[in-house]
Amino acid sequence: MEKPLRLLVGLGNPGPEYLDTRHNAGFWLVDQFCRRHAISLTPNNKFWGLEGRWQRGTTDLRVIMPQTFMNKSGQSVAALANFYKIEPEQILVAYDELDLPPGVAKFKKGGGSGGHNGIKDIHAKLGTADFLRLRIGIGHPGDRAKVTGFVLGKPPLSERQRIQDTIDASCDAVDVLIEQDLRAAQQLLHSFKSTK
Repeated sequence: MEKPLRLLVGLGNPGPEYLDTRHNAGFWLVDQFCRRHAISLTPNNKFWGLEGRWQRGTTDLRVIMPQTFMNKSGQSVAALANFYKIEPEQILVAYDELDLPPGVAKFKKGGGSGGHNGIKDIHAKLGTADFLRLRIGIGHPGDRAKVTGFVLGKPPLSERQRIQDTIDASCDAVDVLIEQDLRAAQQLLHSFKSTK
């Protein structure tokens, strides 16, 4: 039996200059999820982030957007998880994924960081990689030397639209994950293709 989801994390960098950059795809997802469920996010210095809570029926979900900058995301996630006694497998982390094209998103349980500094830090601070991930495709510049500029750049409008479509579908899938299970959520999300 799967344990219920208790924490949704969106990864990104704080500050207006990063708002529309590819690296903030995790923030975009949490923004969308919070709008959908009327969850208000407020600064919580104890957890170094913007925190919200969604309660419905048996669901009691915390939501956080760490405000620590990407490579220290684990500080925020671990502080909140430890405080509320949330186990790693009850955490879903949404983030930008270079290895998937825009218009594609995939769930993944555990595994490596794929070089993503936010995931790397969460793994280090939690002491385990056994948390759920929601990988939001942003594409790859084709050259490792260009990755930093690429993730900190803004996608062109057509790509942004495909990413947004994926985020809408991902929010549907997170709802299914909460109401049913990971397999049902994966079936829904992994069959989605942006038509843009």
